[in-house]
Amino acid sequence: MKPEFTWLVWSVLLAFVQMLVAVQGAMMQLGLQALAGNREGQPEITGWAGRAGRAYRNMLENLVLFAVLVLVAVAAGRANANTLLGAQLFFWARLVYAGVYLAGIAWLRTGVWAVSVAGLILIFLQLV
Repeated sequence: MKPEFTWLVWSVLLAFVQMLVAVQGAMMQLGLQALAGNREGQPEITGWAGRAGRAYRNMLENLVLFAVLVLVAVAAGRANANTLLGAQLFFWARLVYAGVYLAGIAWLRTGVWAVSVAGLILIFLQLV
C-alpha cells in the first residue's frame, strides 16, 4: 500500500474519533433522547462540546479534499516524497488542530489549520 494511503486511513480514524468525542459532548449536554429524536428545535451545543462538533465538521470538509488529492496522486503515478510529506503534514496538523480547537485557542487553531492546508497544497502541486 502506498504510504499516502496509510495517512489517509489514519485521517479517517482521526475523523471517527472526533465524531465520537463530539457525540459524547452533545449527549452530555442534551441527553440521548434528544439526540435520538429528529433534532428539530434542538438548542445549540456550547462549550467544548460545541467546539468538538465544529472541529469534526471542519475535519470532514478537509478530509474530502485530502482524500481526492491522495487518490488522484496515487492513481496518476505522481506519488513522491512531496506527496508523502503533504500527507504527513495534513494528518499531524489535523491531530493538533482537534486538540487546539477543543481547548479553544483561536489564533493557534487558525495557524495549525494553515499547516494542514500547506500539506494539501504540497500534494496539489505534484498534480499540476
